[in-house]
Formats: sequence, C-alpha cells, structure tokens
Amino acid sequence: SRPGRRVYSKIKELPRVYSGLGVSILSTPRGVMSDVEARAANVGGEVLCRVF
Repeated sequence: SRPGRRVYSKIKELPRVYSGLGVSILSTPRGVMSDVEARAANVGGEVLCRVF
C-alpha cells in the first residue's frame, strides 16, 4: 500500500498479526489503541501500523 493510503477496518475484519504474536495500532473514535484493546471495546478504526 502507499504511505498516504488510509486503511480502515471493522472489528470483525481486523486480522490477527502473526496469529497473535504481533500487534496492530488503530486510531478509533475512542482514541489510539492496540488491536487487542479494540476487540475488547468492540470498535474498529484506521489501521496506523502493524508491529511484528
């Protein structure tokens, strides 16, 4: 993807990074949080980066 391309993900479409060994950072309406926190809060948002 291009660096300027915005990628949004619904909570049900958010893939696990390396089967849970990595983490995705999301910008949600409730603030910036990890994919684990977003799943617990049941919110989706813009995927900022993935760390693995």
